Amino acid sequence: MQLIDIGVNLTNSSFHGKEAPIVERANAAGVVQMVLTGTSLAVSEQSLALAERLDEDGRSLFCTAGVHPHEASAWNTDSTRHLRALLEHPRVRAVGECGLDFNRDFSPRPLQERALEAQLALAVQMRMPVFLHERDASDRLLEILKDYRDHLPAAVVHCFTGEREALFAYLDLDLHIGITGWICDERRGTHLHPLVGNIPAGRLMLESDAPYLLPRSLRPRPKSGRNEPAYLGEVLREVAQHRGETVQQTSTHTTAAARRFFDLPEIS
Repeated sequence: MQLIDIGVNLTNSSFHGKEAPIVERANAAGVVQMVLTGTSLAVSEQSLALAERLDEDGRSLFCTAGVHPHEASAWNTDSTRHLRALLEHPRVRAVGECGLDFNRDFSPRPLQERALEAQLALAVQMRMPVFLHERDASDRLLEILKDYRDHLPAAVVHCFTGEREALFAYLDLDLHIGITGWICDERRGTHLHPLVGNIPAGRLMLESDAPYLLPRSLRPRPKSGRNEPAYLGEVLREVAQHRGETVQQTSTHTTAAARRFFDLPEIS
């Protein structure tokens, strides 16, 4: 059984100096490929460097490159040129993490929208999929996406935590959906249980979002309290249960969807 983790924050400071063992533990747990998340231009460069250092063969570690809405205030006239150069690297498989976050508003909303639209335009020009972030902003994100969707090869709403209306609106736009350990959280994630069965096979992907969102159903719980890609099997188990599938069925179609979306090589 193979799994692909489509969202790993391997550049996070809590992982510093531990990256190689984390990748080894993930591989031992059946996570054969990972996509490292770029959340700023600097972090995107770091993710690319890590992927190259830890995966000399270029078959198991890939990354995204983009500017998160929290970092949108830093977007300037030079950002497009800088990001385009990153996107031209063969390890970089998607534009993002980009999107809208109206929950924390770390960057003013007009600046979030400006940075998002610039990155969507780049994705259209370069024919690349998009890795999207959205919190409390589904209506506005949908409005913006509708102007670009016909020209984008694909887009995924990563770490989906929303309600039924948002999910169906995203699916109507032919978007992919990323599910994390949020679904394993009995305090705030149970609304996802009846929803995940509505995501068509081929449009559902799994992600750890490590080091965040440690699955609360995981036993034993790691003493560090830190999530790792090696624990993605717990997300798989929970998703399969609520879709009425075996873990093998869910792993097969989510892995195939991720491989198509990011154009990843087959792993024998």
